[in-house]
Amino acid sequence: MTSDGAAADGGGPGGAVLPGLYVHVPFCQRKCGYCGFFSEPRPELIPRYLGALAAEAALHRGRWEAFDTVYVGGGTPTVLGEAALAALFAALRSAFAIAEGAEITVEANPGDLTGQKLLALRGLGVTRLSVGVQSFDDRALSFLGRRHTAAQAAAALVRSRAAGFDEVGIDLIWGLPGQTAPAWMAALETALTFAPEHLSCYQLTVEPATPLAAQVAAGEVALPGEAAQAALFLAGSALLSQQGFEHYEVSNFARGDGRRSRHNQKYWRRIPVLGLGPAAHSFDGTSRFANVRSLDGYLAALEHGEPPLDFCEVLSDAQASSEAIFLGLRTAEGVALDAVATVPRLDQKLAALDRDGLARVRDGRLRPTIRGLLVADRLPLLLT
Repeated sequence: MTSDGAAADGGGPGGAVLPGLYVHVPFCQRKCGYCGFFSEPRPELIPRYLGALAAEAALHRGRWEAFDTVYVGGGTPTVLGEAALAALFAALRSAFAIAEGAEITVEANPGDLTGQKLLALRGLGVTRLSVGVQSFDDRALSFLGRRHTAAQAAAALVRSRAAGFDEVGIDLIWGLPGQTAPAWMAALETALTFAPEHLSCYQLTVEPATPLAAQVAAGEVALPGEAAQAALFLAGSALLSQQGFEHYEVSNFARGDGRRSRHNQKYWRRIPVLGLGPAAHSFDGTSRFANVRSLDGYLAALEHGEPPLDFCEVLSDAQASSEAIFLGLRTAEGVALDAVATVPRLDQKLAALDRDGLARVRDGRLRPTIRGLLVADRLPLLLT
């Protein structure tokens, strides 16, 4: 399956591209208190999961052409041992064609990145690491429930380079209780000492049914207010821009457009992605479908030869159009003016966005400013 959307290198609109492949590894050693992603600390089920994953991949064999991005996320993929990781990649390569020069990313916990595991990942063809550092402050890591220390994070980043990885991304969380702009700047400056090619800077959000949600509801934890959050976002963007990073999506920065996450751009540009594993979502160009958010349900379905589907929705033209606008306005690339051509009183609304410093028309596209990215979820509402 293909989609007309963007160049294969993620450099801009136009031309057919290959789909992406996402694999959800639903295991963690323990759940972090803020995390709303699906995962379970049940390592005894890893062998059954690998068998089910191979079975699910086989169900899709022949239905998708070659993938030019593979993203293994979670959960914590690196809780898998070397043999389990090898089995996972063997299942993928048995069922699918992976294009030459594909971007192959694995999310990693710093505490798992031994020299041996890093070499194993390199040997499996992994080209890019997304290292979940989250903070270089031990107190913040303790609050977040992370199982690594700041020193372990630093050592893992150094070992990643020694193992030969030249595409290393660092994930950080901002908006922590009591976090000041100088503290956030210090965290970014520490990250920059490792010369990452990519930074993902995520705002700490309160996900339903998490321990953090309970703490906030009980008044035990207070997050920075809206004005403080905005100041942190803008200061971080300014610092990274000064250091040569491109703020290309709300939470993502790359050292030049060639260092963007090619896989994640497929989501924002509505390029097909096949998702495997429990709770994984897929898009084939016209429909969105998702697997059950249950490890037991996922295993049971595939062990009975059935697809582990939770839902499938065929998008209407109106839904597809709204989705393209919502996703596009989360990126510096924005959306083509053709995508918003039917908006009533468009000229007035574009003028208002420009006047308020939220978005500007350039090269036939409506492109958010940095202040626009700060309120990206609201921008589509200003066009309705």
